[in-house]
Amino acid sequence: MAIKLKVRGVSFNYGSRPALKNITLSINEGEVVSLVGPNGSGKTTLIKCINKVLKPKQGTILIKGRDIKKIKLKGLSRLLGYVPQSAAHFFPSTVFDTVLLGRKPYVNWRISPRDKETVSQILSLMGLEGMALRQFNELSGGERQKALIARALAQEPQVLLFDEPTSNLDLRHQLEVLGIVKSAVKKKEIVAIMAMHDLNLASRFSDKIIFLCKGKIHDIGEPRRVLTRENIRRVYGVDVIISKNLGNPHIIPIAPTAAEE
Repeated sequence: MAIKLKVRGVSFNYGSRPALKNITLSINEGEVVSLVGPNGSGKTTLIKCINKVLKPKQGTILIKGRDIKKIKLKGLSRLLGYVPQSAAHFFPSTVFDTVLLGRKPYVNWRISPRDKETVSQILSLMGLEGMALRQFNELSGGERQKALIARALAQEPQVLLFDEPTSNLDLRHQLEVLGIVKSAVKKKEIVAIMAMHDLNLASRFSDKIIFLCKGKIHDIGEPRRVLTRENIRRVYGVDVIISKNLGNPHIIPIAPTAAEE
C-alpha cells in the first residue's frame, strides 16, 4: 500500500506549553484513522498542523511525498479536505452550491461542466441528490454534516480531516456519516483522519487508532490491538470491560481510576 501521509517529528507549543511532542506516524491509502485521547491530549492541534492552520515548532508533514510547507494554499486545498464539527454560520445557499464550493481550488474564470458533474456524482454518493435545491441552513444536523463531507469530497483530496465528526449527531446519523466516510475512503483510495471521543465508534469504523496522551503518541495500531484495558486506564484514568462487537473491541466503562501518565 502506498503511503499518503507522513508526519515526522512534529512538535507544537502554545506559548511555553507543549501541545505536541515529537509526533511521528505514517498513514496508507484507503485507511480511516481515529485520533483518540482525553481533552487537551493534542487531537485538534495535530489536525490543525496537518491542515496548515498551525505551524509546527519543528518537524515535517508530507502528503504523497510533498512537504506541505512548500505547497501554496490553493495547491494544498486540492490535497486536503476539512470537515468542521458544525457549520452554524454558513451564508444561505443551496446544498448544490454549498458542495460546489469544494470545486473552488479548480475554478479559474467560470464553473465548468466537469465541476457540475463532479458535484452531481458526489451528491448521489452521499444520498443528497433529492436535497440539491434545498437551503443548507434548513437541513438537520445530520444532513448538514453529510453536505459538508460532500463539499470536502468535491475538492478531490488525498486526505480528509475531521474534528469530532459525530459530536452533534444522533445515533442513526453517527452510524450513517461514519459509514459514508469509510466507504468513500476505500472507494477513492484516500485517507481520513478523525479526532474522536467515542471509542466504540472509533473501534467500529477505524482501520487504525492513535492514542494521544499529553501531546505524545501513547500507542498506535489496529483497534483490536490498541483498545485494551491497560491503554485506556493509562490514558483516560478509567477502568473498563472490553467485549467483542462484530469482531471489534467494545468498551464498557466501569469506574474512574488514576491516570498513569
